Amino acid sequence: QVQLVESGGGSVQAGGSLRLSCADSRRTSSNNGMGWFRQAPGGDREFVAGINWRGPDTYYADSVKGRFTISRDNAKNTVYLQMNSLKPEDTAVYYCAQSRTPRASRFSNDYNYWGRGTQVTVSS
Repeated sequence: QVQLVESGGGSVQAGGSLRLSCADSRRTSSNNGMGWFRQAPGGDREFVAGINWRGPDTYYADSVKGRFTISRDNAKNTVYLQMNSLKPEDTAVYYCAQSRTPRASRFSNDYNYWGRGTQVTVSS
């Protein structure tokens, strides 16, 4: 069974960068789309970025477009989220998730495996 583990979260000042990673700790072979979601305190979980099994198709929330980049290394079963020009409103717990199909989706119901999340805090 897939077990996703996120890493790379932390605290940065506004304008800084972080790179999140998400790996399947059990190295389960898959051909699924992957996505990143986030949830701020008191808020709903929202879509951030998604990538299909075979690139280069990627999808982004409008709020992060041009600042965040999602990528994947299928040989390592790892997906990345490069976050640049971070803003205080990017503060949230970030979750990676595996889609039920080879395509990514903006909808959380289309994902059946989730990591436990990693905290990202951006100070002004």
